[in-house]
Amino acid sequence: MIIDSHAHLNDERLMPKASEIVAGFKANNIESCIIAGFDYKSSKLGVELAEKYNQWALIGTHPEEIEEINDLILNKYKELAKNKRVVGIGEIGLDYYYEENPPREKQIEAFERQIVMADEVGLPIALHVRDAYGDTLDILQNMHAHLNNGILLHCYSSSQEMVDRFLKFDCYFALGGAITFKNAKKEDVIKKIPIDHLLVETDCPYLTPHPHRGETNEPKFINLTIDKIASVLDIDRQEIIDITNKNTKRLFKKII
Repeated sequence: MIIDSHAHLNDERLMPKASEIVAGFKANNIESCIIAGFDYKSSKLGVELAEKYNQWALIGTHPEEIEEINDLILNKYKELAKNKRVVGIGEIGLDYYYEENPPREKQIEAFERQIVMADEVGLPIALHVRDAYGDTLDILQNMHAHLNNGILLHCYSSSQEMVDRFLKFDCYFALGGAITFKNAKKEDVIKKIPIDHLLVETDCPYLTPHPHRGETNEPKFINLTIDKIASVLDIDRQEIIDITNKNTKRLFKKII
């Protein structure tokens, strides 16, 4: 069955129907989802939802929200990380897309502090990277001593050349609904990612796959991403499901 490696059931659009969404997992061949935090409040809520619905959680502060990062918040994250439902630190990283985002130097500082925190609690990191792949590589190189538990590039959107550069850090790559968009042109990237380092995700409620663009994304639509990968790689969809399930559990070791 499929594991959605990045879902925001803690988003206000999905939370009111979280029970209904999870109840539909079996019918949609979904084993579970990982509920990703984007600040401390959403991370805490994600853990609560994971406990309530027998799912999993990522905790961390998104680069757009890093003004909240201080010693107190990092210590609160360390406490949350003790929960058996918390499988990683994320989504953390860099986002240079919007000019109004926090200054790059502040983003880098918060990113590095959360990498250290992840190492301290012994959990892998799930990265949000937008228009910042070069700086991300530099940070991973500089912080190499703290990268002891695995790295996931959530919603990977860069080039096949960048795949090789991130593989030097043994990174995993998660693909979502964006690869189904008519203008995506990501076939070369899909083929470039080693299949034993491939995960799938929805990033719901965002990035709804074709032909449901315009609708609110939900975990059930992950099947469309599976279909696209299977088509590009010319591999049976069940094999893609089995491999990505195994990869997700290899990276997020607390998932059983």
